[in-house]
Amino acid sequence: MEIERKFLIQEIPFSLDKYHCRIIEQAYLNISPVVRIRQDNDQFYLTYKSAGFLEREEYNLPLDKESYEHLRTKADGIILTKKRYEIPIQNNLVIELDIFEGFHQGLILAEVEFSSRSQAESFTPPSWFGKDVTYCPEYCNSNLSKC
Repeated sequence: MEIERKFLIQEIPFSLDKYHCRIIEQAYLNISPVVRIRQDNDQFYLTYKSAGFLEREEYNLPLDKESYEHLRTKADGIILTKKRYEIPIQNNLVIELDIFEGFHQGLILAEVEFSSRSQAESFTPPSWFGKDVTYCPEYCNSNLSKC
C-alpha cells in the first residue's frame, strides 16, 4: 500500500547539493489501471498501481535493461524525465522532490510517503510547500504523460 501526499512547489529556499539525487525516466503502457515502466538511475521496474489518490496499491517488479528498452517503445504519450531529490524531515519522513525536465520543464512536485492514513492526514507540510495537489488528477504522473 502506498500512502502519499503531493504538493506543488514554486520555489526551493535552499540548495539541493547535499541531498541524494536520482535520475528517473518513466513511461506508461496503460493509465487505467496504471502500468508504468521506470528507469531509476541504473535500475529498471515495471509497476502496477490501483486507482486512488492518497492511498492505493502498488506493485513493483524488476526488469532488465533490454526488457525496459523493449517496453519503452510501446509506451503511450510522453516519456517523463525528472530529477528526484530525497530530503529527510521530521518523524523519519522523506520529501521526494521531483524537478521535471523535458516536456514538463519547470514543474516541481514534492511527495511525502506515510506509514498510515492518519499520519498522512495529520502531516503539516513545511512552509515552502505550495498547494496540496494530492487529490488533483492533473498532477498524477500517469496524466502528465498524456500531454
